[in-house]
Amino acid sequence: MRTERSLTRLDRVFARLDREPERPVQLGMPRMSRHRYALVAACLGCYAAVVWAVITTSWLVRLDWQVMFFRPYQQWPEIHAWLDYYVVLGQRGPTAVMVAAWLGWRSWRQHTLRPLITFAIALLLLNVTVGAAKIGMGRLGPHYATTIGSNEMWLGGDIFPSGHTANAVVTWGILAYLASGPGARRWLSALSAVMSLGVGLTTVYLGTHWLSDVLLGWVAGVLVLLALPLFEPLGARAERWLLDLRDTVWDRLVRRFGKDHASVPVTGTSGGLAPLVRRPVAAGGDSGRRSRRPMLLPSGPHAVRPERGPGAAPAGGSRPPHTEAPGRSKPSSARPVA
Repeated sequence: MRTERSLTRLDRVFARLDREPERPVQLGMPRMSRHRYALVAACLGCYAAVVWAVITTSWLVRLDWQVMFFRPYQQWPEIHAWLDYYVVLGQRGPTAVMVAAWLGWRSWRQHTLRPLITFAIALLLLNVTVGAAKIGMGRLGPHYATTIGSNEMWLGGDIFPSGHTANAVVTWGILAYLASGPGARRWLSALSAVMSLGVGLTTVYLGTHWLSDVLLGWVAGVLVLLALPLFEPLGARAERWLLDLRDTVWDRLVRRFGKDHASVPVTGTSGGLAPLVRRPVAAGGDSGRRSRRPMLLPSGPHAVRPERGPGAAPAGGSRPPHTEAPGRSKPSSARPVA
């Protein structure tokens, strides 16, 4: 009698990852075309113009103070409670968790780490660029302003550009960047634009940012999205390195704990334990694609199920022989004596 070892959850995970991709490896990633380079140059010009307008205390700073004195949260107090929740869509922690969960599911379906790696690169660029600008310019927010009409620069603040706005642009815009088709990319681009626009205006309504902070946050987020194709080769190398690291760690675990892992009750006809060997799994894609690591399968002879009729009992089964039902007795053939 042979008892087959049931695959564990870890075996199923690796078996899933070892399958060939269901979709082409090239998923239509954006490239740095002339049009994209022109957009990057235009965004850099807008970035420099906003920074210069704030540094020189121009009309943009006067507009900041006028909006601040207008106090939108006092003009429309009925929407204050709702916007307190809506502004969370621009916070890095909650939005990163939501988007990473969605991209993780896409990585699982497409058998590639590219969505998660691209998202990690985008967040890294956002933290470096926006964080450096915040620390370098040190602008104070509206609630901590000291001099009316001043640009409040280099006073130890961290409000310029708006991190909420830039994070909303990058976090929701990455969904459009990684879209698999032009139609989905257009819809997701419109959705991310509405989300980032709403988050930026909400921070102005709540009085946590100047209007110029939000303008520069929009431009900073768009710059990160436009520059992402430059880092696609880095993401491809990171994916290859992570997959190679996974294979190396898995091989070491198999070599170290292979015998212990094979000690699960897997018995052959002789009653001994059958060792685990690596058998390749048939790939469902083209032969030219790169094959992944095979899954673990138990070795040993496979018992053949004997053929039997529909009414026959299995050989060696544990079903008891048929007996008469209790309470019933056979009728006696002897006639009663008169």
